[in-house]
Amino acid sequence: MSSTIVIDYGIGNVFSVCNALRAIGCQAELTGDLSAIRGADRVILPGVGAFARAMDALHAEGISDALRDFVGTGRPFLGICIGMQLLMDRSSEFGDTEGLGFVPGTVERISSQSPSGRHLRVPHIGWASLVPSDASAECWRQTALEGVDAADDAVYFVHSYHCRPTASEQRIAHVDYDGLEVTAAIRYENILGLQFHPERSGRVGQNILRRFLTI
Repeated sequence: MSSTIVIDYGIGNVFSVCNALRAIGCQAELTGDLSAIRGADRVILPGVGAFARAMDALHAEGISDALRDFVGTGRPFLGICIGMQLLMDRSSEFGDTEGLGFVPGTVERISSQSPSGRHLRVPHIGWASLVPSDASAECWRQTALEGVDAADDAVYFVHSYHCRPTASEQRIAHVDYDGLEVTAAIRYENILGLQFHPERSGRVGQNILRRFLTI
């Protein structure tokens, strides 16, 4: 039987993700057990809060090394919110903090000014539609975003920082925040990162999680 692990590392939001998975029929295991992580079929790393605190928690429990081993197997890996940001090389939040380094790039604060000079509220909070990185949404094929209607389907965001992957093609979705492109999803090899919260995004979020379970 396929096993899905949700990483338990003392950072908030893990129970919401587990509840959302149960709602679509997935009995995911919430655990920080290193052997279970290494042997899982799929791993989900959720989280909310500060980047540095989250990294400290992963290192303290030895989970960062287990995640590195898992990613090396090529099996599906999903990072949500802070769990997505932790995948990058480093973050500028409250100084400079080294990340897991699974995806080349940085985490930077969302600009408080739009390209036209208008003031933008940060954190970026609310519902927004995803914009694919190419007009045909070909970049969403064979990912959990396949089937999302970019014109009509909205998802829920709460964040002040976003990912800036080194290779532009690794950003597969963004949102248009008054003309500012804010990274919403990244893909790198077997890794998918979602800045938004699928567990708080209703039917659209459930469908995204359901598709991840079939990859």
